[in-house]
This record gives sequence, C-alpha cells and structure tokens, in this order.
Amino acid sequence: MAIKVFKNFFKMVLANLFKNNKEIKLGFYGPPNAGKTSLANRICKDFTGEEIGSVSKVPHETRKVQFKEKVEISYKGKKMVFKMIDTPGIATKIDYEEFLKYKMSKKEAKERAKEATQGVIESIKWLDDMNIVVVVLDATENPYNQVNITIIGNLVARKIPVLIVANKVDLKKADIKKIEAAFPEYEVVGISARFGDNLEEFYESIFRLSKKVQ
Repeated sequence: MAIKVFKNFFKMVLANLFKNNKEIKLGFYGPPNAGKTSLANRICKDFTGEEIGSVSKVPHETRKVQFKEKVEISYKGKKMVFKMIDTPGIATKIDYEEFLKYKMSKKEAKERAKEATQGVIESIKWLDDMNIVVVVLDATENPYNQVNITIIGNLVARKIPVLIVANKVDLKKADIKKIEAAFPEYEVVGISARFGDNLEEFYESIFRLSKKVQ
C-alpha cells in the first residue's frame, strides 16, 4: 500500500514538473506597423540576445510567420518558457498601389501585395496553435476599425486568452483610453516597444494569463 502511494505521489510530482516546464505558445497579432515585431524583438533580445525579425516603415515587412523557440522569460523571481510567434499584419484589403509610394516598382509592389495577402491567411491559420495572443495596436490610431474587430472576433471564437497592448505611448497622439473604451472586456497595457517603457506591467499581465493555460 505504501509503495503504491509513493508511486502515485512520484507520478504527480513528475506531472507537475512537466506542466510547469510547458512551452507556452505566445502569438503577436495586430494590424501592419503597429509594432508587433518591435515588441517581439525587444523581448527576444532581452532574454536570448537575438531578435526574431526585421522591422521597416514599409507596411507588411513581416510577410511570413516567424518564431523563436524556448524563450525563457524571468520576472520577479519567476520563470516561464515561451515559443514566441510573430505574425504578419492583418488587413482586410491589400492593394499593390499602397507600396508604390515606397519607391517600389510596379512588379515589386504586386509581389509584396501577393506575399502580404498570403501572410494574412497564414496568420489566421496559426491562431489554432496559440495558447495566448498579444494584440498589438498603435495607440495613435483609431481602434474602431474592421481589422481590429476581425482579429478580436477570431480570438473570441477560439476562446484564446488575450492581452491588448497599446503601443507607441511615447508619441503625443497616443490615446490608451480610446483603446480601453473600444475593447472594455480586455486588459489593455500601454507600452513603448521602441523605448521599452512599461514592459514590467506587460510581463506581469503575460504571467497572469499564462497561469490559465498551464
């Protein structure tokens, strides 16, 4: 009897160990140029020394899902392991003419638009693999638009825990309250991915959400 109890206890300990070491799939979603890759880069750089992808002023710089395995984030003495997944910007319409103003040829612009469209489709498909999603929004832009509603709607349908990040709070036009009013059912954290402002609150929120999926 004692041996059986010990074996059950041992199995429970092992189960808890594996449970706590689970790699949580953390996805970054949002419209183009909101700062998804900038935020993912800052986190990866801080904890792994490497960035996850390149950034640009040109929309849809990220056109394929990119990820970094086993990013161990430490916060207030706690550690969690994440698979960071940076996704192409979601858009309801992508017109090649949008890229012509960035001194691209017509051929280059059409290719960029095609790749960006494929990236949006890929982003939506990857939602089924996410444990937690960070929706990154530009705090200087109006949050009441079809793109943001589409993103949130897809997350609601899948019952995925969500944290909304209001990025670019370092800019004068930033308005976090507007984003909070647009999505009152979600926690909103204001940050500057560029300067690393308020990342402590971001990590605290991520760790809190992570407990729901462990």
